[in-house]
Amino acid sequence: QVQLVESGGGLVQTGGSLRLSCVASGRTFSNYALGWFRQAPGKEREFVATINIWSRTSYADSAKGRFTISRDNAKNTVYLSMNTLKPEDTAVYYCAAARVVGLVTTDGGYDYWGQGTQVSVSQ
Repeated sequence: QVQLVESGGGLVQTGGSLRLSCVASGRTFSNYALGWFRQAPGKEREFVATINIWSRTSYADSAKGRFTISRDNAKNTVYLSMNTLKPEDTAVYYCAAARVVGLVTTDGGYDYWGQGTQVSVSQ
């Protein structure tokens, strides 16, 4: 069992930056692919970024060039650094862990989820 706890969300102005963190319990963190998803009000949850066990990454088109996913296995933590934020980035952001080694871009591929952290970007 893996428990995930996100933090780092908040209110930021357009063009600002935030770094989300997600700390995982468990001793085999390095064996999991990790991902970030988001869900805006009235919309379905959508993929943002994923990182595999070798730290290869993949991003949604909306995140490319602005967001960076990274992991620190020693700290059991995955990060999402977000720059040049836009109002359309406003959502609850979730981290997730999958018991696979590769990149996982669909929410159905994940086994564990955090509770989410709110990111709000004002005009």
